[in-house]
Amino acid sequence: MNESILGKLKILAESAKYDVSCSSSGTSRRSQAGRTGNTSGWGICHSFTEDGRCVSLLKIMMTNYCMFDCAYCINRRSNDIPRATLSVQELVDLTIEFYKRNYIEGLFLSSGVIHHADYTMERMVRVIKELRRVHRYNGYIHMKSIPGASRELVAEAGLYADRLSVNVEIAKEQNLKLLAPEKDHQSVYKPMHYIGQGVLENKEERRKFRHAPRFAPAGQSTQLIVGATNESDKEILQLSANLYQRPSMKRVYYSGFIPVNSYDSRLPALKQAPLVRENRLYQADWLMRFYGFRTDEIVDDAYPDLDLEIDPKLAWALRHPEQFPVDMNTADYALILRVPGIGVKSAKLIVATRRHARITSTVLKKIGVVMKKAQYFITCHELAMSNTIHEVRPEYVRQVLTRKKKNPKGEDTNQLSIFFPD
Repeated sequence: MNESILGKLKILAESAKYDVSCSSSGTSRRSQAGRTGNTSGWGICHSFTEDGRCVSLLKIMMTNYCMFDCAYCINRRSNDIPRATLSVQELVDLTIEFYKRNYIEGLFLSSGVIHHADYTMERMVRVIKELRRVHRYNGYIHMKSIPGASRELVAEAGLYADRLSVNVEIAKEQNLKLLAPEKDHQSVYKPMHYIGQGVLENKEERRKFRHAPRFAPAGQSTQLIVGATNESDKEILQLSANLYQRPSMKRVYYSGFIPVNSYDSRLPALKQAPLVRENRLYQADWLMRFYGFRTDEIVDDAYPDLDLEIDPKLAWALRHPEQFPVDMNTADYALILRVPGIGVKSAKLIVATRRHARITSTVLKKIGVVMKKAQYFITCHELAMSNTIHEVRPEYVRQVLTRKKKNPKGEDTNQLSIFFPD
């Protein structure tokens, strides 16, 4: 690799690090004779390091030049930062060389917008098209669709990319106009609609022609910036719920606002990203997608923002003591899922186990139920009802579960999980 390409790579990889929607779940394509790479098994299994790096994915921008001047973006037009642009051939060669050296298993490609949306989108499509058709690259590709791109280019991108995404960025359009006057939601929702239509049309085509090429088999995703503007968690989650109604929407990502342009008076003066709020939004998102919660059950007019001290499932349970205790031997699956300390896997095991034996507290511990939380919201064979939320009051339960533990050095040992805390 020559020094010129290496210099561009350092600049563009750095510029791409603020985009968090780089999950590659949702597609499976095995190794084939005459092809390079695959998306099956461990090959596209990603983890995120503590500093936010995405391991095993070449996450890069085609260019960090941009015609827009968005207040929250490090690559905004008015910023005096190192700039670089990779040609189509340079990007293709980088991807193939990195894969052959076992540095990566896939590609996440985004770009600043130069000239206009279709000009940028066309160059990005050429990259993934050459990878697939010339080099017969069979690995995972996630490509960011450019807001305002034409239907034809989005349709072509879907033939070669596993996942397409378009970032909404700011939940309310008036706030988007405040921080990014040259953007609007319509330019984002149009490509989203094109992707959704492509997925639906492809499903119909594959019913008639079994071997028809798949269109964006891993669906689409989007990203919302949290904390740059004054949206409540209720407004953010309502938007997410609406986006999940789209047939191909797989993930909404929440990115805590990072003050990279602190000189801009339109932005809040934050010392660090609101990571706790970002985490609570992911947990609420999980509740909507896998636990059967409606948005208005998690946040409403009385509680428009998520409780930063406790997870949203526990917060809901403490606000609704009338729903408890739940009998582990008779309650249905949907109700068991709502018990703090019980996740999807544990709830399924409880339902399966009680067909053959009575559920006890010992059984629950073996299944993996977090009894520290669950004990206040359940009853079972030998578990006394004197310790439920009705007897000890919600205020006491909250106080006990939020009590900070300290190690012998006096340091707080409570850790914030990036996953849903059952």
